[in-house]
Amino acid sequence: MKWNFAFKKKTKPAVKKSKVREWADALVFAIVAATIIRGLLFSAYAIPSGSMEGTELTGDYLFVSKLSYGARMPITPLSIPFTEPVMYGMKTYFSGWQLGYHRLPGFTSVKKGDIVVFNKPSETGTPIDQRTTLIKRCQATAGDTLTIVNAQVYINGKAAPNAPKAQTSYIVTIDRTKIDTNTFGQAITQTMQDLGIEVLNQMTPDKCEMIIPVDNLSTFKNYPYIKSIVPSVVPAGQYEADVFPNNPKFKWNLDNFGPLVLPKKGMTIPLNDSTIILYNRAIEQYEGNRLGRQGKGFTLNGKPASTYTFQMDYYWMMGDNRHNSLDSRFWGYVPEDHVVGKAVITFFSTDPNKDLFHKIRWNRILRPIN
Repeated sequence: MKWNFAFKKKTKPAVKKSKVREWADALVFAIVAATIIRGLLFSAYAIPSGSMEGTELTGDYLFVSKLSYGARMPITPLSIPFTEPVMYGMKTYFSGWQLGYHRLPGFTSVKKGDIVVFNKPSETGTPIDQRTTLIKRCQATAGDTLTIVNAQVYINGKAAPNAPKAQTSYIVTIDRTKIDTNTFGQAITQTMQDLGIEVLNQMTPDKCEMIIPVDNLSTFKNYPYIKSIVPSVVPAGQYEADVFPNNPKFKWNLDNFGPLVLPKKGMTIPLNDSTIILYNRAIEQYEGNRLGRQGKGFTLNGKPASTYTFQMDYYWMMGDNRHNSLDSRFWGYVPEDHVVGKAVITFFSTDPNKDLFHKIRWNRILRPIN
């Protein structure tokens, strides 16, 4: 007869984690979770300048959805999370190892009228995902023909809707016979502060260029010392060298521009003197090719070529504050691999010009963006 004796295996009591270990585990979990959320779902951004003034204000804090267009995978994976690309003069990323451009599927694509966060295309010496982030409104998408006539944007021949709170600048002329010169300086300063008016340029003692919010334009016109207010528009044909494509062959300026066809993935263009000026930045800097001359023709990566087919979609981004915005009119179209996400909600806002007790803009908290 065999006797089977069942012995209960003794288990060692669980070792209780120290407080330091518990805090360390919690910190690691929080960093990993926040990195995933920030990289794949949402990010928070602050509005640092007035280029979207009227729609988005300096001091607004936004949630940007990366799900909308699909999250862009990291291009420089070795970087310190939650830091600026450069801090105290030192890079917070390693550029020696860069991955190609990949994006997860999104719910939609970039549409005209969307307010988009993207990396600044002109910073070509820096990895794409470490370039300055900007926020502008998309005016044209891939394949569209964009034209600006007297400050009005046209897409494919039709006037594009202007943002309800869009701002521009005006030439303001003052009638000094209707003001007290002793108190005018203080009065006009207070008036501009109350109405949110910004002086761009003092042209003469009685004339200056001002950015005036659309809601306050009629109020300002009714002041007795205002002689006239007319929109400031750069005339057609007046060449501005800092405006894309930065070539006198195309005498374009901020208010009269184009027509320009936005590159589209799969679109083929002939290579000639005009298309090289308009599209060489996309062909070489954004899509990594090498253009050259061969007699009267061109070469692409060392081989003769008469056409080029684009590999990406491109977008045209402009600020709603048209005369105080550094946007596509200066550095051209935005490649799809520079797009970060869609601005969806203003979750907090502070006014940098107010004191501590009046700093928070309560009416802008949790405000949807459109």
